[in-house]
Amino acid sequence: MTFVYPDAIVSTAGHVDHGKTQTTYALSGVWVMKHSEEIKKAMTIKLGYTQIGVYDCGDEYYYSDGVLNAGKCPNGQEPKLVRRLSLLDVPGHEVLVATMVSGAAVVDGALLVVDASQPAPQPQTAEHFAVLDIIGVRHMVVAQNKIDLVSKEKALENYEQIRKFLAGTWAEKAKIIPISALHKVNIDALVTHLAKEIPKREAELGKPARFSVLRSFNVNPPGTPPEKLRGGVLGGTLLQGVLRVGDEIELRPGLKIDKPKPGYQPIYTKVLSIEYSGYKVDEARPGGLVGIMTGLDPALTKADALAGAVVGKPGTLPPVWTAVEVDVKPIPRAAGEKPEPFKQNEVVLLAVGPATVFGVVQAAKKDVITVALKKAVCADQGSKVVVIRQIKNRWIVTNYGTLKGGTVALE
Repeated sequence: MTFVYPDAIVSTAGHVDHGKTQTTYALSGVWVMKHSEEIKKAMTIKLGYTQIGVYDCGDEYYYSDGVLNAGKCPNGQEPKLVRRLSLLDVPGHEVLVATMVSGAAVVDGALLVVDASQPAPQPQTAEHFAVLDIIGVRHMVVAQNKIDLVSKEKALENYEQIRKFLAGTWAEKAKIIPISALHKVNIDALVTHLAKEIPKREAELGKPARFSVLRSFNVNPPGTPPEKLRGGVLGGTLLQGVLRVGDEIELRPGLKIDKPKPGYQPIYTKVLSIEYSGYKVDEARPGGLVGIMTGLDPALTKADALAGAVVGKPGTLPPVWTAVEVDVKPIPRAAGEKPEPFKQNEVVLLAVGPATVFGVVQAAKKDVITVALKKAVCADQGSKVVVIRQIKNRWIVTNYGTLKGGTVALE
């Protein structure tokens, strides 16, 4: 069977415990919460991703892998594959909002999961929606989850709260689909509206390849003999161009070095294989989440060590910045409160493309801050930046802006 490439990335969003991972499982049949600490704490800590096929069964609904019965349509027909979507499951816990931001920066649409048994919006629901707005996401479907826990009247009340929350925004006409992810109720309707509302990404195949690294792995079990070791794996998405097996690639910001003088050194390697959720292919294209096995020492890629890096053909990547100047605007908050002015030496988190890094404010004017970064980032001038500050022991998204300039480590 000819492989069908994923043509869009859909990110989950919403408050912790509202059922984002369970909804991803209902859609795909894959439990993406695999990290040991995630299983222990029953919450998503790292980005999880999978692919779903969208199938036509000849009736008014589409179906996905998670709801097809042994690969058959409910009416017994053979399913016809319409398209593939990549699902990106992001953390909802307040301390891990930065991870959510780094994942949301590459998506084409959002699946906002709301718990029908709680008042809407919850704090992180509003926070995640603000981030989606900032990074330019303009296509969203709302899954009103856990309807099995509430009465019809309560579900309708919650529905009106969601509508009021979205009123006057780009998402005011977003479809709200009542579901029970746990019992897989109405998942066919959710799949149908995701397929119809989330547009296909326009693949810019003629541009130089640009790959955002969201995860990185060592896939070798402990005790693997040296002759059987496999190279490090990069997980993420191709934003433009094409990457093929055998291509030489460069990773930035690369390795931090101290000699002959402190700075950063790009990493060069080769693409050894390409895989989309179990499907091995000869080339990666924009529009989906993909794993790329490289010739890198797996010690470099273990435990997400290269997450936030940017990959491309040698000589085609943006500058590497060790300090950035950002024009900042406050994010409107539900209560109308404005964040405190930035202070010199304040520690902040900056999300720039796939990278989320700590930094120290060196200078702060009315609407421009200069931040020295703990770890360099690779980004084009003019890239969007999200600022996350610690307020009352919480990391909160407070500001956004663009990268105006700064200190360059590598051109």
